[in-house]
Amino acid sequence: MSVTLARVARCPCVGVAVEPDERGWVDGLRRGDRSAFDAVFAAYRRRIYAYLVRMTRRRDIAEDLLQEVFMRLAQHAKRLAADTRLGAWLFTVAHRLVISWARAQAVREQLAGDLPKADVPNQDRSPLEAIADSQAQLALERAFASLAPAYREVALLVGVEGLQPTEVAEILGVRPEAVRQRLARARAQLAEALGEHAPASWRTA
Repeated sequence: MSVTLARVARCPCVGVAVEPDERGWVDGLRRGDRSAFDAVFAAYRRRIYAYLVRMTRRRDIAEDLLQEVFMRLAQHAKRLAADTRLGAWLFTVAHRLVISWARAQAVREQLAGDLPKADVPNQDRSPLEAIADSQAQLALERAFASLAPAYREVALLVGVEGLQPTEVAEILGVRPEAVRQRLARARAQLAEALGEHAPASWRTA
């Protein structure tokens, strides 16, 4: 799933879109129905993977964490509440795994005698840059990569995934106002990085 300016620029008026069969999937998961798990995996795999790639900046790590997200779904499936919002549940797990990975990465670097490294882009193009089909799209992918992780995550969850600030606040364990502040700062930084490609609403905010 690639980022588009239209999707990031919007301010969602409703929560993240619920898949039409989601309630049935939750019921199936609670019963141990393997086909329900397969349906959820097919519906959310690309979205969760895109989020993990953008947060870790590494495809191999994103693939490992993606597997862990769905392993945890399998482990907790029968204990899900009947009204579980699968998108929010999966992104919450993914967020916690990214935090754990980042902490472990910092420890590994310190044990190796290196100072924790800044979030510097890799020399090779990211997998998302590789699929960018226009200069504006490529500029947006690079602008996202330049954001601090906290701002990048909020911009992804609100702007790309369409989650409400209140939902993102629950995922991140912060107040909704903190989410709104991070989103405003992320959009301002994206606007500065994108220049003429930035939506007018960002440049005048």
